[in-house]
Amino acid sequence: MIFFLRVIIFALALWGLNVTAGTAPQGSSALSMYGVPKYEDDFFAFEYVNPNAPKGGVLKQAAFGSFDTFNPFVIGGIAPGGVALMHDTLMKQSDDEAFSLYGLIADRVQLNSEAHTVSFHINPNARFSDGSKITPQDVVFSFNILKEKGLPVFRYYYGDVRRVTVQGEWVVFYLNPSAPNRELPLILGELPVLSEAYWSTRDFDKTSLDIPVSSGPYTVESFEPGRFIVYVRRTDYWAHDLNVNRGYYNFDKIRYDYYRDAAVALEAFKAGLIDLRLETEAKKWILFREFPAVSDGRIQMRTFAHHLPSGMQGFVFNLRRPVFRDVRVRQALSYVFDFEWTNKNLFYGLYQRTNSYFDNSSLKAPPLPDAAEQALLAPYRDMLPAKMWTQPFVANPYEGQPLRIRLKAALDLLDEAGWHVKNGRLENAQGEALRFEILLDAASVGSWERVTLPYVGLLRQLGVDVSLRVVDLIHYKNRLDQFDYDMIVAVWGQSLSPGNEQRYFWGSAAAQTPGSLNYAGIADPVVDALIEHVIGARDQAALETAVHALDRVLLASHLVVPHWFSPVQRYIFWNKFGFPENVPLKGTNPLYWWFLPEKQT
Repeated sequence: MIFFLRVIIFALALWGLNVTAGTAPQGSSALSMYGVPKYEDDFFAFEYVNPNAPKGGVLKQAAFGSFDTFNPFVIGGIAPGGVALMHDTLMKQSDDEAFSLYGLIADRVQLNSEAHTVSFHINPNARFSDGSKITPQDVVFSFNILKEKGLPVFRYYYGDVRRVTVQGEWVVFYLNPSAPNRELPLILGELPVLSEAYWSTRDFDKTSLDIPVSSGPYTVESFEPGRFIVYVRRTDYWAHDLNVNRGYYNFDKIRYDYYRDAAVALEAFKAGLIDLRLETEAKKWILFREFPAVSDGRIQMRTFAHHLPSGMQGFVFNLRRPVFRDVRVRQALSYVFDFEWTNKNLFYGLYQRTNSYFDNSSLKAPPLPDAAEQALLAPYRDMLPAKMWTQPFVANPYEGQPLRIRLKAALDLLDEAGWHVKNGRLENAQGEALRFEILLDAASVGSWERVTLPYVGLLRQLGVDVSLRVVDLIHYKNRLDQFDYDMIVAVWGQSLSPGNEQRYFWGSAAAQTPGSLNYAGIADPVVDALIEHVIGARDQAALETAVHALDRVLLASHLVVPHWFSPVQRYIFWNKFGFPENVPLKGTNPLYWWFLPEKQT
C-alpha cells in the first residue's frame, strides 16, 4: 500500500471527511472514501481485468431513436450511445471498491485540511485527441464551463467549490469550509476534461455534430444520425498502458446501430447484427433459453452477481400536479399495482419487490429506526408521519391478498383524501375527476406497455380516469426536462457512497431546475436537511445512519409506486467473447471484455 497512506489520519476533522489521500508534498496517486485505497501506488492493473487481453475486432451494440449532438454535458440535444468513450476524467474509479479513484489525467492528488483545498497534479504526458497537451488551464476551463453552462447536476456537484486556480502543474480547488462535504474531493476527481482551445471558439450550449477534440480512448470514425455511430480506438491514446487502463478498451472499434424499438433490436441480435445485450426483461431471458443458437452453444447466457444498491425504479408521481399532492392519494394508487401477479405472469418470478431506495445493500433502512437514526430524526419528528417510528415500510401491505381487499384499502384512503366514487368514477367535492396520464417513450414502449396496461386496467376499476400516452424519444426527453408529465416510469441509480447527487434527486432546488432528476418534484425541508447529513457524514457509521433516515423519509413520502430489482446482471452474447471470471463488487463491464482471437470480426 502507498507508504504515506499507512500513516495518514483517516478522519480529516476540519472537513468532517473520511477521504484518504497523501498529505506529503508529492501527493498521492489515489483517493478513497473508506480507509486506504485497495491498490498500492505501483499496482500493475486492477484485479478484475485481464491485462493481457488481446486487442481487435468490432463490438456491435444496439441503440434507440437518434442523436443530434456530440456534447453530452448540456441539457440540449441527445448524445449518441457510447459518447462517454470519448472523454477521460482526472481520475478513474475502481470497480471492486465502494468509491476509490486512481490517477489518470491527474497522476497525483493532495488534500490540505487546513487550507480547505484539493489539488490535482496533471500528468505531463496527458494529451487530447488532436495531440495537444492537456494543461491545468484546460481543467479550470472544464470546471467553469460545466458549472456555468453544463447540465444542472454539475452546479449541484460543484456548489461547494469557492474557486479554482492554477499553481504550476497543479489545479487547486478551494472548498467551502462551512459546508463539510466528504465526497467532494472524489467528485472533483471525476471531472471530465475538455479542450479549452476547441470549446472556447464554439457555442457550448448549441447542439453540434462536429466531432470534438476529446481526451478519451476512442474517437468518432463515422456516423449517420438515426442509423449508426462507430467509435475507433485511438492508436495515439497516451494512457493506453497506464495501470488503470490495462485490460480495458480491447475492441478496435465499437459500433452502435440505431433501431426503432426493442423488438426490432432483438431480431437484429438474433440475426447476428448485434454482438451482446444486457437483458433487462425477464420474459426475453426465459424465452431465449429455447433459441436454437443458445441450445447449440453459439449464443451464451450468463448472470453476473453484483453488490450495488438496487436504486429505485417505479411509476413516479409528479407532485407538481395538484392531483398528486396528497400523500394519501399516492399511497392509495400504490396499493393498486399488483407486483405479485406481474412478477409471476410477466417475469417468471425472477425479481424481488423493491422496498427501499437502497435495496440489496446495508444502506437500506432497517424495519424500524435504531437509536442513532431516532436521534438524527428527532428534530423533525413533528414534521414526519407518526407511524414511521413504529411500522416498517412495505411497498404494499396488501400484497397477495384478493383484489377486492386491495381496492377497498385504496378506496378507504382516497375517501379520507376527499375522493369519492360517483357514477363509476372518483370525484372530489368540486366534481373534478381523479384524472392523470402515464407517459412512455416509444423506444421502450414494448417493454413498459405490458407492465403499464394491467396497472391502468386496475386503476380504472378503482374509478380513476387514467390514460396512457406514447411519444417519440426526443419529445419524451423534452417533456422530462420541463417536468411536463403526470406520471412516468423512472429509475434512480444509487451507489455504495451516496452523497451530492442526492441533492439532484430530491433537493428542493432541483425540483425547480429543468433537466434535474427530481422527477417527483419533492420539495421537503426534512429531506433537504437529511441530504446534507448524508453529504457531511464523518464516517461510515454516520453515513449509514443518515442514508437510513433519508431512505425512510422518502419511502414515507410515497413518491413512487415501487417496482422490482434483481441482484444480478443478465448478459446474452454471441460466443466470441472472453471475459474475466473475477467479477468485482460492481458487476462486470464489457469495456474490459475481449474478442477471442479465433473469432474476431
